[in-house]
Amino acid sequence: MSGYEKPSRGWGFCAPSPMLLLSLLTAAPLGLLGEETRQVSLKVISNAPDFSQNLLHIRAVGTNSTLHYVWSSLGPPAVLLVATNTPNSTLSVNWSLLLSSDPDGGLMVLPEESIQFSSALVFTRLFEFDSTNMSDAASRPPGKSYPPYSLANFSWNNITDSLDPATLSATFRGHPVRDPTGAFANGSLAFRVQAFSTSGRPAQPPRLLHSADTCQVEVALVGASPRGNRSLFGLEVATLGQGPGCPSMQEQHSIDDEYAPAVFQLDQLLWGSLPSGFMQWRPVAFSQKQGSRDSAMPCQSSPLHPTLAYLLPQSPIVRAFFKTQDHSCAFNLTFGAPTGPGYWDQHYLSWSMLLGVGSPPVDALSPLVLGIMAVALGAPALMLLAGGLFLLLGRKRDSEYQSIN
Repeated sequence: MSGYEKPSRGWGFCAPSPMLLLSLLTAAPLGLLGEETRQVSLKVISNAPDFSQNLLHIRAVGTNSTLHYVWSSLGPPAVLLVATNTPNSTLSVNWSLLLSSDPDGGLMVLPEESIQFSSALVFTRLFEFDSTNMSDAASRPPGKSYPPYSLANFSWNNITDSLDPATLSATFRGHPVRDPTGAFANGSLAFRVQAFSTSGRPAQPPRLLHSADTCQVEVALVGASPRGNRSLFGLEVATLGQGPGCPSMQEQHSIDDEYAPAVFQLDQLLWGSLPSGFMQWRPVAFSQKQGSRDSAMPCQSSPLHPTLAYLLPQSPIVRAFFKTQDHSCAFNLTFGAPTGPGYWDQHYLSWSMLLGVGSPPVDALSPLVLGIMAVALGAPALMLLAGGLFLLLGRKRDSEYQSIN
């Protein structure tokens, strides 16, 4: 199921269509139908006395709803997204059931009848390809494939050590349990999770517009030794389909790249009709910690395709909450190209995405672009007005002239 059998999606380093101008001018600045602000709390739920087994529960409470994000490193890294229509819904965890061979009921959001939407993402495998002799960035696979790293076989840090209530963030950092080549002797794979109580943008690119109905995860591969001279890395992501099909994937294009220079595209995974969930990202990754245009790499996504759940590494929290998983879907993200910036520059790679409920955030035109448009559209109008006044005043002076005779 990890095959790359179709042309890629998502690389947006190209000029946008001018036909998008009118629709962007009329777009709502935030585009969200949910809460403007939420009371957000982060809590680590541990299985005492083994504090290495823990969950991160993000609870975002609004006027008449609650969002629950449950992040876990039990098995492969995974997140549950649950939206309820009450501000009083709670998370219940039964560790004995959750860690058993039959975890049904080990994790629940109560009351169950308040649940309006629920789904999950599971980050299952880390791919590596040697692109040394490849010239086509869109080829599938993008080079010689090395055996993938199963993220279910990683050892992860105690999330409590990285919990930061001030920034509403925490980081899962891990490395393979067995590492015979020593590739991760000085490296790690990290998932930095951050929640938000209101709308805004991060300071670092790609500066995705977030709201109180979203949380962000930054995936960073740091310090791991590549197995090829010009290795490209990829990430397999699995989710649950709503019904027999898979969620839909969409591309949005813009004429404005102020917040992510040279990137005019936004990719989205939508689970269904509103109120529903979404995953949103820009098709760009970075080869340096201080992301910039010089370190930007393309991020290509394969089409979303159905797969059998038993072929994927299993997440206990997904099995516990959803019980049966009949409709699983997966897709792959590949970071970088055979030429240009790459992981080989500084042994660093980062990529960010948003996860939320409701209508995905919509970028309004930035003040800079609005100013340029005002000048571009206003200058001809001013010239026409000045020309009209000149002709009008010239005729008036001619009518006031009287002959000497």
